[in-house]
Order: sequence, then structure tokens, then C-alpha cells
Amino acid sequence: MAYTYNPIYHHLKGKNVTRSELVERGMIDIILKSKMPDAERSWSKVFELKHTASVTQIGRMLAQKRGLDTELGTIICAMHDIYVFMTGRATNHAHLGAQMAERFLKKTKKFTPKEIKIITSAIFNHSDKNIISKDPYVELVKDADVLDCGLCDGVHDAYVYEKSPANCRVYFDRIKKVRKEFGLPKDPKWDSIEYVEQAKGYGKKLHY
Repeated sequence: MAYTYNPIYHHLKGKNVTRSELVERGMIDIILKSKMPDAERSWSKVFELKHTASVTQIGRMLAQKRGLDTELGTIICAMHDIYVFMTGRATNHAHLGAQMAERFLKKTKKFTPKEIKIITSAIFNHSDKNIISKDPYVELVKDADVLDCGLCDGVHDAYVYEKSPANCRVYFDRIKKVRKEFGLPKDPKWDSIEYVEQAKGYGKKLHY
């Protein structure tokens, strides 16, 4: 028996979707259709799916809280890791991803040059967490990105393992700032740049 179409909400089926929904669906499709196995990817496909969905929703909420264009904020967050989705590789993914995002957006023929510039600039700069940008959309995606990662078990110690103490402080300060912005309770582990999650059974060589 065929599933009956719901005329009230499309659940991202068909052509009657918004621009942000089109982009969100496009990113998910790229991940799902990738033939590269997890063993060859920087991250797992499950993490990519989870991360892009979570950052998108966090970005949507942050855009509303900060009085920014919610559609643009949502699209930026949905696309911020497009290079990882398409290649399975995370190295220099922000800079390389901006080029891919531009091609994707132009192909839809639904975005103005000004909108494409805003979106791709934010993607290009989103890995530079140590730089405070005057562009609110750049800061939006950086904050959405670190908050989502910071909600994952084991990420604190993964950052301690792979980043310098100075960079850890930058990341942790961002996480604390956005948690406060959302009214979340204080989490003391973000005050420490030492391993604090090892007792939970996480290994030292964690990669996120």
C-alpha cells in the first residue's frame, strides 16, 4: 500500500520546498549517496548526518535570537561542512568548501550574488574559531558549530588531545558563551584544558 501524501506538510518531499529546505535536503543527499566507506572518511557518515542537522537547527535558533536573517543563517549552517560531505576529508574543509557551496548555490538559480557571497564567506571562515569576525553570519556558524560538537560525549578531551592549549581556550570560551546565550547550565569541564572525560572510558586518541 502506497503512503498517502500529507498536503499540510511535505516532510521535504517533492518540489514545494523552501530555499533552506532545498539546501538541507541537498546536503543530506550528498552524504547518503556517497560511496566512500567510513573507514576512509575523516568522520563517519552518521556523524556527518547528525552534525549537519544539529548545527542547522542551532543556527536557526541563534539567527532568531540575534535578529539575523533566519533563512541565510540556516543555509550557512547546513552547508558549512559541504567539503567533508562530498570528499570524506576534513583537512582545510572550510576554505575548500566555500568553492563547492558557491557552485551548488549557483546551480539552483535561486540565490542572488550578494546572498551567495554572504553564505560562502561564512563557510570559508568558519574554522577560524580564534578570530572574532565583524560579520555576524561568520560568528553565527562558528558558534553553532562549536556548541553542537560540545554537546557530544568525549569531545572535550578530543579537543585537548588535538589542539594547543591556546586553541582549546578559544573553543571552550566560545562554547561557554553560547551555552550562556541559550540559558544552559554551567558545565565546569569547559573551564579545564586538561583531560576530564577519561574516567568515562574514552580513549586518549579521540578524533572529531
